[in-house]
Amino acid sequence: MTNTPQQTSLLQARNLSMAFGGLDVFKDISLDIFEHQIVALIGPNGAGKTTLINCITGVYKPTEGNIAFQGKPISGLRPHQICRAGIGRTYQIPRPFMNMTVLQNLQVCAKPGEKDFRRLLDLAGLWEKRHRLAKALTFQERRLLELSRALSVNPKLLLLDETIAGLNPSETKDMMTILKRIHSEFKVTILWVEHVMSAIMETAHHIFCLHQGALIAEGSPADIANNDKVIEAYLGEEYKFQEK
Repeated sequence: MTNTPQQTSLLQARNLSMAFGGLDVFKDISLDIFEHQIVALIGPNGAGKTTLINCITGVYKPTEGNIAFQGKPISGLRPHQICRAGIGRTYQIPRPFMNMTVLQNLQVCAKPGEKDFRRLLDLAGLWEKRHRLAKALTFQERRLLELSRALSVNPKLLLLDETIAGLNPSETKDMMTILKRIHSEFKVTILWVEHVMSAIMETAHHIFCLHQGALIAEGSPADIANNDKVIEAYLGEEYKFQEK
């Protein structure tokens, strides 16, 4: 999946570094996320992927470098300010309000004026369960609720952190279908951290690969599948053989 619409940069990171107590998580990362793309961020555990997401969303302030969204600097803004600017996100572990209903979870998170809750919950298959408490949902349903809440802020950029981790093959297929619909129907750009490479290769337009805190490669799925650095650091020779 390599053909993309117009190339307009939505988010830019320049010379981004993040360190905790003098230990570098990543260093001197520069990348562009273009409008209307599904962009994947891959790499081994500990490569710095989630930390990069946390820097973009204001959870952490980068040690060095700058981030701009729609041409405006956002480094140092608080998470709620970045959310209001048009960046939504999900988490590796879903974080719904367990003692609220599905519908209430959307109502407390939604951007002011957002009323189209049925559209969001229909997409996630949760409309019929809208009055059920979040704590009564299955793991997959909580992931879908997490996704619906992220969409309820009406984002231009949606950051997904291992959205299909822990799902079985059938659930994974369903989630991929939903993500494709979100991309096409909501006209939202997606930056997706994921380890399930079959899903990434089928869905992403562009891929970045992090390893040991460095950006070692970027390109189309075909480029990444046959990149020697990525194969050595992450995919393995067996994957290269299967992809060719």
